[in-house]
Amino acid sequence: MAVRGGIWIMAPASGKNWDWPTIDVATVCATSPVNRSKVRSWMPLTLLSTDTVPAGVPVVFGFMPREEFPREPTGHPGQRLPHDAESSTVAPASGQPPTAALSSGRPRIIALDVLRGFTLCEILFANIQLIANHGTAVVTQPMGDWDPWLGLPIFSLLFGIGFTLLLDSAADRVSRPRLVLLRRLVALLAIGLAHMVLWPGEILTKYAVVGVLVLLPSSWLPRWAVAGLAAVLVPVALFGGGGPLLIAGLFLLGSALVGYGVIEQIERSTRWPLLLGLVFAVGAASALWVHAQVESGADPMQPSFTSSLADLLIAGVVVCALLVLLRTPLRPVLRVVFAPLGRMALTNYLTATLLVLAASRLLGLPVGQSLQVAFPTAGAILAAQWLLSTLWLRRYRQGPLEWLWRWATWARRPPFGRVGT
Repeated sequence: MAVRGGIWIMAPASGKNWDWPTIDVATVCATSPVNRSKVRSWMPLTLLSTDTVPAGVPVVFGFMPREEFPREPTGHPGQRLPHDAESSTVAPASGQPPTAALSSGRPRIIALDVLRGFTLCEILFANIQLIANHGTAVVTQPMGDWDPWLGLPIFSLLFGIGFTLLLDSAADRVSRPRLVLLRRLVALLAIGLAHMVLWPGEILTKYAVVGVLVLLPSSWLPRWAVAGLAAVLVPVALFGGGGPLLIAGLFLLGSALVGYGVIEQIERSTRWPLLLGLVFAVGAASALWVHAQVESGADPMQPSFTSSLADLLIAGVVVCALLVLLRTPLRPVLRVVFAPLGRMALTNYLTATLLVLAASRLLGLPVGQSLQVAFPTAGAILAAQWLLSTLWLRRYRQGPLEWLWRWATWARRPPFGRVGT
């Protein structure tokens, strides 16, 4: 089980030499009370005999830095590294929600897929008229008084989280992980530039540039410095109405959340998302009240600090609400509805532009002029994308554009079909 900075391992307690770990220890490690940061270099943590170990063999747990972890298991040809293991599920800790496994061996965090899918839906509803009219997301407010900008902060936060998770995975697999991330950002820039031909307001180019200039260099910083920079950039960006500076701050915030282990615990608590959501809701209501009282005569097309702050806090409320709902019986519904869209977010984001343009220019629908046409069109596009994503992921590991992006990231052709197909 990989954690930031090292690997949890388990081995037989008997003998002088540590044997190659062959037992999935996700369940036990998730509940271990040991201070992981103080355990290094194959030091035993616990000696126990349990029915989860074949024949009741006593075992010990240990933690070691990634750089000390052996790349080839001596005497065990063909044995896979824990971080390279391919499996469909990882055994969850007692009382914890199940998670699907990534190809890197890290448990897939279903909450991130759900958040990504939900945000993708919001982005299309917010931008469909802009796409149809070839507008930009920073000039025109497409839906009158309804504020549509929830998608940008959530997606930016998720991008920072995903970047840092991938950096951790790359550190397990290659000697120059930041080169892997640089290739990924350069590929994203190329995709964004091509997408910009169809829609000038697309966001991928900004993400790639900010990623290269801010997120990648921040990977050399300690986590407290990353968190500190995020705490500075986000308020400064709010005074300026958002823009690339806000993207940079949210990227760093997402990275800091991974660094401090928050993302590892994201699906294990109901209390903290609930309390944080209530704080965000009170803050958003206060910011909106101040905006209405103090800035009633301001230009509505020019975002102020209070309106930008309210947008950000509302986005936080939405995230916390979804995390709470994922701890309820609604979890399977949310997973079925949003996770397929989220797992193929890049493919769906780009194909949505093509479908909107096809609806408005080939079919002649007044998408850019009528909300009564725009909303049903967005709903139809998302329904079609959900169906295709669900069917596609039954056979393939990831979406077609995600696969190409992964190829560019790792500079080698990844497997395309599912394991065993």
